[in-house]
Amino acid sequence: MEKIIDENKQGQALVLDNKKENKRKLFIESYGCAMNFSDSEIVASIMKDQGFNTTQNLEEADLVLVNTCSIRDKAEQTVRKRLEKYNAVKRDHNPKMKVGVLGCMAERLKTKFLEEEKIVDLVVGPDAYKDLPNLLAEVDHGNDAINVILSKEETYGDIAPVRLNSNGVTALVSITRGCDNMCTFCVVPFTRGRERSRDPQSIIEEINDLWQKGFKEITLLGQNVDSYLWYGGGLKKDFEKASDIQKATAINFAALLDICAKAQPKMRIRFSTSNPQDLTLDVVETMAKYRNICNHIHLPVQSGSNRILKEMNRLHSREAYIKLIDSIRQIIPDCAISQDMIVGFPTETEQDHKDTMHLMEYVKYNYGYMYAYSERPGTMAERKMADDVPHDIKKRRLQEIVDLQRTHSEIKTKTNLNTIVEVLIEKESKKSNTQWSGKTQHNIVAVFPKENYKIGDFVNVKITDCTSATLIGEAVGLSKQ
Repeated sequence: MEKIIDENKQGQALVLDNKKENKRKLFIESYGCAMNFSDSEIVASIMKDQGFNTTQNLEEADLVLVNTCSIRDKAEQTVRKRLEKYNAVKRDHNPKMKVGVLGCMAERLKTKFLEEEKIVDLVVGPDAYKDLPNLLAEVDHGNDAINVILSKEETYGDIAPVRLNSNGVTALVSITRGCDNMCTFCVVPFTRGRERSRDPQSIIEEINDLWQKGFKEITLLGQNVDSYLWYGGGLKKDFEKASDIQKATAINFAALLDICAKAQPKMRIRFSTSNPQDLTLDVVETMAKYRNICNHIHLPVQSGSNRILKEMNRLHSREAYIKLIDSIRQIIPDCAISQDMIVGFPTETEQDHKDTMHLMEYVKYNYGYMYAYSERPGTMAERKMADDVPHDIKKRRLQEIVDLQRTHSEIKTKTNLNTIVEVLIEKESKKSNTQWSGKTQHNIVAVFPKENYKIGDFVNVKITDCTSATLIGEAVGLSKQ
């Protein structure tokens, strides 16, 4: 994976506030998207009530869980290496340790881990975490355990997540699960099921609770947040069957965003991820209406070629995407926009690649996540298309778009020079213990001398220097919230 951004949370061991009465120990790691990290907080909450305290020491764990990603082959290979590590520790130090696989890789491979490879004790899909106590009881009795059944209702809205590895400032709030967009390259619809939304009342209760606990920023999270639609429960695809009253009182994403912004006007709000075909301008207008909603949209395009977009089953065209970008910038001129891009998709030609480069030149994204295509088993692309772009060509094209994005990122970042930006302090800078690190509303990392400020402060910072991804400056005072 290539990306133009400084921060990376992949594979962190996670820690929570423990109960003194709990005697068993859990070690949990998460890989992949933000939803996996959010799901691990759900799992930690469930296991905490089952007598497990979380540890960072792998060797002392009674139970080891890895929350997995199947989006690309590299992610799966990383997980397999971790499973080798877990089993080596189990063999050499802790024979009673139990090992489990959670998440998308568990859903995709199902019984393969248990029956063929015999490297784990339990396999649990993304919709089955409430069944963990029952599955663990089976394991404790010497049996293998598996639950990878996709749910049509589960949103975990009734579980208060335990904030893992928390800085006490930023938090994830899940609002939807699943995806109905059958992109030919993507495994998510097969591993996380159909789209369903969470009760807005439970979302607001979670946000209010986070504010009371001192958190200052939330990210509303979903595979496709713009598809949020609450009409009393049920799958989004069944909305047309809803009653007239349900339809009249339904809450879409723009309305939810409005409710959240009003509920905690001093809480900074982000959201991720959007889909170009589903992002409506009422969402952008709501962003413009409230100061506490960050002016940043992550808007994956995947390719700048109409032909490749059609092969990907992306339900937007290059022209529609550009029109959406223009509309966003008309409503919010300084809105930061970031991207996901895949190079080397089956049948991609040099002209298709140039179309992508030209689109990037037009948009000039603030930053992006860029990947060489990797075939994912079970997807339409894997079943119907030959992975026919040679590796060396993929590698060269990827480097070209990474270099172009780095240039654009530097241009965008430099626009902040000699301006004052608001920064929410999240942690100490990795490079200096005399500096704080935080993010602007545009999701740009900024560092500045600590002075008398503290984590959780909103600080006005005058920017005096920058790299392609990081702002450098000096604090000029607390921001007036």
